[in-house]
Formats: sequence, C-alpha cells, structure tokens
Amino acid sequence: MSADTAPRAAAAPRTAKGGKGPRYARTGYLFVAPFMVAFTAMFLVPLAYAAWFSLFREQMIGGNVFVGLDNYTRAFTDPRLIQGLGRVGLFFLIQVPLMMALALFFALALDTALLRLSRTIRLAIFMPYAVPSVVAALMWGFLYGPDFGPLAQLAERIGATAPDFLGADLMLGSIANIVTWEFTGYNMILLYAALRAIPTELYEAASVDGAGPWRTAWSIKIPLLRPAIVLCMVFSVIGSFQLFNEPSIMRTLAPNVIVADYTPNLYAYNLAFVGQEYNYAAAVSFVLGFVIMAGSYVFMLATNRRSRS
Repeated sequence: MSADTAPRAAAAPRTAKGGKGPRYARTGYLFVAPFMVAFTAMFLVPLAYAAWFSLFREQMIGGNVFVGLDNYTRAFTDPRLIQGLGRVGLFFLIQVPLMMALALFFALALDTALLRLSRTIRLAIFMPYAVPSVVAALMWGFLYGPDFGPLAQLAERIGATAPDFLGADLMLGSIANIVTWEFTGYNMILLYAALRAIPTELYEAASVDGAGPWRTAWSIKIPLLRPAIVLCMVFSVIGSFQLFNEPSIMRTLAPNVIVADYTPNLYAYNLAFVGQEYNYAAAVSFVLGFVIMAGSYVFMLATNRRSRS
C-alpha cells in the first residue's frame, strides 16, 4: 500500500459514519413533525392569538380598539380577580397538605408489603382519579344535599343536625374534599412508583444497623421521595389555581354561595361567555398563567434552597 492511499483508507470509515448522521437526523425530524404540527396548530397559534386579542377592547363605537396593556392593568387591580386568587390560594393551603399527607401515607403503607391484597387496595385508592371531575362533583353534591342527601337523612335519623356543606362557611372545604377524593390516588401512584425505584440495599443496610420500619421510612424513604413530592406539589399548585369543574358544578346547587368570580378560571369563563368581554377574559387568563408560573417558580426555588442547605 502506498503512502498516499493509507490516509484515504483510514478516512473512509469516518466518512461513512458521518454520512449516516444527517439521514438519521432527518428521520428523527419526520417522527417529531406530526407532534410539532399539532402542537403549533392547537397550542402555540391559539395562545399567540389570545395574547394579541387581549391587547384590544370591544367598544360600541369603533369595534375592537387597540388599548395595549390596559386590560392587564385592569386585571391586576380588579378586586374580583384578586379575591378569587386569594380564595384559591387558601384552597391550596388547606387541601394540598392534606392530600399529600394521605398520598404519602398510602404509598408508604403499600410499600411495606405487610398489607394483604395490596394490588386491590392500590386500585381502589386510584379508582376515584378515573372518575371525571364533573361526575365526582355531581355525586358529592348529591351527598351534600341538605334535603335529600344521604348525610342529611342519616343526621335526621339519629336526631342530629347535619352541617350545611353547601353553605358559605363550608363550601370551600366541601370542594377541597371532592378534589382530595379525586387526586389522592393519583399522587399516591407517583409516590409509590418512586418508592419502588429506591434500591433495596439501602433498606438492608438500615435493617443491619437496627432501624425499624418507622425509622427507615423517616430517614430513608421520605428523603429519597423529595423529587417526587416536589413534582406532585408543582402539579398541585397548577391544579389549585386552575380550579374550575368542581365549583362550576356546585354552583348549580348553591348559586348564592358560588358566585361568578368564585375562582379565577370561573371568572374568566363568565367574562367571556356570559359578559361577552372576550378581550378582558383573555387578559385575565394570561394573568392567571403568570401567577401560576410565579407560584411554581417560587416553590421550586424555595425547595432547591432548602435541599442545598
């Protein structure tokens, strides 16, 4: 072999290998293309249109008039929106800790392998998540009913007075109970899956050191569950501030308690489809999105600082 042919022979494999890269990249883009087209058409384009639409205001004279950020200025000073945000914030503080505590308890109990019929119990706890939120709200609304509800009838039979679950004082707790019933199983599955991913060698080492089940759970399982717990909490922040289905259904049972601005999502819905204020409703929706992003970011930042310390 001559000296000038040796470099070409050595370079041939690199050329062949490099020739496959663009072809594989094009194939990957073809697989991703249907999703990107659907994502752009169904999410990005409507989002951009809503953002542009929120910069206008419908007037009796002149039609849609460009007003810039006036709708956002109005939203940030709207007492009805601020009151709704405060209500869902209170809902988050009440409902989410209770739901996460129940989900963590069920996940730890199922992970101990001491329960019989653990698969059946796991399925039973998860089953409410498969029930649509509208159906769940209707079902619990029937149970809460002061006239024909089973809880009121049971209280009447034993000579007691049933709490007014649909009253102004208990309505937020009643909705929190519905959401807890719906989503405890979902969060339990996430935490249980994270528990199953923990290496068993850690449990064996703890057992050798004399750690019991409670010590193992507190010192090993729960600290290693922190990423999964943070994920569930972020989902809960988003879900709490987007609360809509449950109060919307319960409003038919207690219209004097759940008003049009009971939650920000319900307020935006009524602005658009009852008050015909589409432009301002779009601005309210974006303000709600900003609040959710800010809340999620603050929670993630606080969690990361705590884990580092």
